[in-house]
Amino acid sequence: MATTASGVLLGSACSLHFRKTQFSQTALVPPPNTRASSEIGFVASQLSGLRVSYDDSRRFAGPVATPAPALQPVARRICPFTGKKANRANRVSFSNHKTKRLQFVNLQYKRIWWEAGKRYVKLRLSTKALKTIEKNGLDAVAKKAGIDLSKE
Repeated sequence: MATTASGVLLGSACSLHFRKTQFSQTALVPPPNTRASSEIGFVASQLSGLRVSYDDSRRFAGPVATPAPALQPVARRICPFTGKKANRANRVSFSNHKTKRLQFVNLQYKRIWWEAGKRYVKLRLSTKALKTIEKNGLDAVAKKAGIDLSKE
């Protein structure tokens, strides 16, 4: 970087204009290993009387479009049969300091024999729903919850 007698700081693509009477040149020259960002248009400086302008000889092409990553379906922590979900509670320390925490549902992956379909159905359900299925049957509980077992 070099300075001219008119007070203009010459760089790669940027030029700084300042009044010599208010500022010293040594305070405005950046270290030699730093580069001015060429993507910046007009920047308002915090120093009064200092104007930073951009040499518009090289146009910015714009943002580069990158393909979005494919989203994988995330299994929610909700039982589809009972509708149970996490409970918000407090963790209480010995000094009675309370911090928020979640009490999650006890969800299990189970293969259950479906008599009407003559096959096993793999389900993620809570232990409470598992007990209800053992008591009432899979068809009755699925019908009450509005779940179509033929899809799964």
